Amino acid sequence: MQKKLHIKVGDTVTVISGESKGQEGKILTIDRNKMRAIVEGVNIIKRHNKPSASNPQGGIVEKEGTIHISNLMVVVNGTASRIGRKLNDKGNLVRYSKKSGEVIK
Repeated sequence: MQKKLHIKVGDTVTVISGESKGQEGKILTIDRNKMRAIVEGVNIIKRHNKPSASNPQGGIVEKEGTIHISNLMVVVNGTASRIGRKLNDKGNLVRYSKKSGEVIK
């Protein structure tokens, strides 16, 4: 069974440690096995591509690298906040901001 994470695809997050500290972006993908995520516009890396039939020129491509999810914090109303889970009035588990107390979509 997979672990529940404090982040989901589409969340806006801020990086709290590492080389990209302080940058914000939207989560594009999550790798649950490696506990890493790709965040839009954060941790840009360069990859060298060989020329091929589809890309005859080849060259250097810049793209987002992965970041460990422990280094990410969800942004709610412009401020980074820790995330908790609680039951709503219908009995479903929902995520909420521990700073403001409001439910996150």
